[in-house]
Amino acid sequence: MRIVITGATSFVGAAAIQELLENGHEVYAVVRPSSRKLETLTGQEAGKNALREGRLHIVENDLSAPELLTEKIQGSCDAFCHFGWGGSGSGARTGEQLQEENLRASLDTVRAAKALGCRRFLFSGSQAEYGMHQTRMTEETECAPRSAYGEAKLRMRRQGEALCKELGMRYIHLRIFSAYGPGDHPWTLVESCLDAFTGNAALSLGACTQKWNFIYITDLAKAVRALLETPEAAFEGLGNPVFNVAGDDTRPLKEFVEEIHRLCKGGGNCLYGDRKENAEGAVNLIPDIGKICRITGWKPETAFGEGIKKTLESR
Repeated sequence: MRIVITGATSFVGAAAIQELLENGHEVYAVVRPSSRKLETLTGQEAGKNALREGRLHIVENDLSAPELLTEKIQGSCDAFCHFGWGGSGSGARTGEQLQEENLRASLDTVRAAKALGCRRFLFSGSQAEYGMHQTRMTEETECAPRSAYGEAKLRMRRQGEALCKELGMRYIHLRIFSAYGPGDHPWTLVESCLDAFTGNAALSLGACTQKWNFIYITDLAKAVRALLETPEAAFEGLGNPVFNVAGDDTRPLKEFVEEIHRLCKGGGNCLYGDRKENAEGAVNLIPDIGKICRITGWKPETAFGEGIKKTLESR
């Protein structure tokens, strides 16, 4: 398949591109003009090979002007993955104007995908769409986001689906839960734990009593590929276009932190209850991934401890 991907150098985007290239697909990686993170794509063996073979194309284009992609990508494409979204860090999630701009650009990106001939549009939504829940989250669970970020992602789920129907494209909405692994953002919990524990430092944390779930980045990338490769007939009659993408290990967050601590040989220490909660508050993550497993045959393969070991080895 010929696949266009925005947010190509992001944590999720770069991993998805690596997975797609390793499995023979042709990728148009959309990056910010003069991006300083191209090494995340071209430095990998799969990226180097795909560049030589003409299966990886670097396309410089700003997220705010997706209509220009039709001038930069020649020929018809099969699918579009929209991972580009500004302000995903906790501090920016409350910025209503920024999130409104993200939504507008994303809807314009749907129109650009249609102009490029794409038949499938995959959007990276978020666990933040669900809001506060104490029980298992299925794709039918009521959404009540608690941040401008979650609100905008949820509006894209509704408006993006409607626009895709109007334009004759299949809309697929990933609700991605907490991903971790090599290349992760430095401010995430896992990376903060690794920095503190390998540096023999103290780490301020919340109470960490809520239920949580992590997915290793390679498993997430494989889920993206599975959703792109699954035959169209499998999606017929589903109605709801949302797919939870998460791991299969849900437990109190403190247990994950303690496991990281053990794998870091007990360096540093945890100061529980010493830090305020993030923008959404103390959220329980109890995802149900039965739908994506049933429809695509995908399932998470990497145990949390194994993923932490791989992340440590990559440092």
